[in-house]
Amino acid sequence: MRRYVCSVWRCFTGTFTGWAGVLLAGLLGAVLGVGGFTAYYAGITSYFHDDPKACVSCHAMNEQYEGWLKGPHHDVATCNSCHAPHDNLAHKYLNKADNGFWHSLKFTFGNYPENVQIRDGNREITEAACLHCHGDLVDQASSSSAHKGETVSCIRCHDGVGHKR
Repeated sequence: MRRYVCSVWRCFTGTFTGWAGVLLAGLLGAVLGVGGFTAYYAGITSYFHDDPKACVSCHAMNEQYEGWLKGPHHDVATCNSCHAPHDNLAHKYLNKADNGFWHSLKFTFGNYPENVQIRDGNREITEAACLHCHGDLVDQASSSSAHKGETVSCIRCHDGVGHKR
């Protein structure tokens, strides 16, 4: 197996000798340089933290941010507390990367809606985050309600809980 990989590598690198190698190196350098500058200029590292100012820094989240500042979760939760998975770190950052890609793509090309829509996968993550913190309360409420046995949807009734409107 090792010999096969080495022979494929030699064949690949042998193809790019002379001007073809210089052209490939220049093209690769340009792509990495422009990509790196774009990531730096966009402040990509701020999205690895839990500071809500990162969420409001580049798109139409001002209303949600202001609502969070005045809302009941301000002292106990950040945006990621409710909108990022709690099951493991890899899933959390994969979700953040997915959302960041689509947010930046839509915002860059001007087709970002005024009314921010929550995709189904993110709705499930938000539901799980509610249960992560308020699971005991939800269990008590659902066992004593007229809706026994039904799947509880926190955001069906409490869609603006983190945001005073």
